[in-house]
Amino acid sequence: MTFDGFPDEGLVFYEGLEADNSKAYWTAHRTAYEAHVRAPMTALVEALAQEFGTAKVFRPYRDVRFSHDKTPYKNHQGAVVNPEGRGAGAWYVQISADGLTVAGGCWRLESDQVARYRRAVAEPLQGTRLAEEVSRLRAAGWRMEGERLVRVPAGYSAEDPRTDLLKHKTLHAARHWAPEGWLHTPEALERVRDAWRDLRSLNAWFADNVGATTKEPRRR
Repeated sequence: MTFDGFPDEGLVFYEGLEADNSKAYWTAHRTAYEAHVRAPMTALVEALAQEFGTAKVFRPYRDVRFSHDKTPYKNHQGAVVNPEGRGAGAWYVQISADGLTVAGGCWRLESDQVARYRRAVAEPLQGTRLAEEVSRLRAAGWRMEGERLVRVPAGYSAEDPRTDLLKHKTLHAARHWAPEGWLHTPEALERVRDAWRDLRSLNAWFADNVGATTKEPRRR
């Protein structure tokens, strides 16, 4: 399937889902989701696969087992690429009624990965590399986000020039575009491709300095 853009009908579908997040709405509009949301998202990531790797297109259902919010369906469609063999650093894309979001970096790190991340941040060469990359991304319009501590973690100095980065337990960059005409055209593919290319250095830093966890997989 060729990617021709995200149809406006897909955004309309999510507007309706936000107003009525119920099984009845989902059942009545599932064909719209399949045709105007999931199909174009699948076509998008397939077009990017040769350069970035195979993506996982997320299921539309929320895991409500441990959440106070029991609404059954996600109000967005996301997909992620975790490059095989690199361990840390991923690319993400998401469509919703609010428009298109792209992101990259790390959203969840195990304790051994967090420890390696902090050691690399505190090391002059690698820490400076990450700080410079974060500054470059911010200057280019990216938001730097992630879970972080209030204080500098134990074992590290509050005088370290990269205390802000040391406080992070996860770190990722994101940017968002509100719905405009280009979203419904193949230009959306080029925007995602260019954005993901801009995240290569950040993901490479995570792959080189953090890598895969050595912990046992979490039981679900």
